[in-house]
Amino acid sequence: MTKFLLAVHVLAAVVAVGPVTVAASMFPPAARRALASPDDPRAVGTVELLHRICRVYAVVGVVVPVFGFATASDMGVLGSAWLIVSIALTALAALVLVALVLPRQGALVEGGGTREATVRLAMFTGLFNLLWATVTILMIVRPGSTTGA
Repeated sequence: MTKFLLAVHVLAAVVAVGPVTVAASMFPPAARRALASPDDPRAVGTVELLHRICRVYAVVGVVVPVFGFATASDMGVLGSAWLIVSIALTALAALVLVALVLPRQGALVEGGGTREATVRLAMFTGLFNLLWATVTILMIVRPGSTTGA
């Protein structure tokens, strides 16, 4: 059962978190292009599409920690320091996405933004991506792991 839960957890992370990180990273430059050419329907459409991808996959991404907890419970590692840190960083990444990235994207989609707003958004998006990269590294390295990896 552990292998199944772990496989679903990893697949969910790749399928759900991957698109959010890519689309969120693409959003600030796309928003700058749309701000520079507000009459270009293609530029505006790109920004709207990237925001929609971020919103939808953020919701789908809830599956990742659900299966993560199930996997950790099945493996008996819920009290491990690396997992507790990973959980905290995952919660922080979710908070950054929901409180800082998505609302700023939404404001830019609605036309209420400036070039400076895209720079600030890029900073928050970078923080979001850095948090996920750190969680991924912790999941791979797992300090104190007995697997020898």
